[in-house]
Amino acid sequence: MKIKNIILDMGNVLLDYNPDAVVNKFCNNEVSKSLIIKEFFLGDEWKQMDLGYMTSNEAFERVKTRIPPIYHDELKKCVYEWDFCMICINGAKEFCCCAKQYGYRLYVLSNASLDFYRYFPIQYDLNLFDGIVLSSEAHILKPNSEIYKLLLTKYNLKPEECIFVDDRKENVLAAEELGMTGWVFENNYGELKKFLKLHA
Repeated sequence: MKIKNIILDMGNVLLDYNPDAVVNKFCNNEVSKSLIIKEFFLGDEWKQMDLGYMTSNEAFERVKTRIPPIYHDELKKCVYEWDFCMICINGAKEFCCCAKQYGYRLYVLSNASLDFYRYFPIQYDLNLFDGIVLSSEAHILKPNSEIYKLLLTKYNLKPEECIFVDDRKENVLAAEELGMTGWVFENNYGELKKFLKLHA
């Protein structure tokens, strides 16, 4: 069946999510860098924010209990200013515009906190997309199949008419199990554009 809908992950597909760049900017030594990566970016609080159960303020208050006070200022900057790194992936905006010209509908499906609505519109016109589903609104994280089903139901999409693009293979496999075409993104918008042009 003809592909009509392109469902895009956000981090490292549309915007550059780079915790290393964050700690390199705000932290003064390797100890604080590794601590903040471990306790914040890889910690449970990040997952809880993505699930919509915790705010940045709450995350900071909880994470700082596991970080020596000498690093609290660095942690605070990482918690509240991390999204400076969220700039467009090279070729992403051009791809989205071309896809619309080909007649595709565009959707975002992302594990992201509600802060998404602060930084994402700086880089993209929300009107470019036909729909957005965030884990923080659904209280479900990819690759749980329920968040994919939610998007399909909300926008009345047929899985066989969708291609799902994500940089994580496990997320792509979950979409494929529901009948979508899957695409593991590896900074290959050129190849993806050629593929979609053939199926437009």
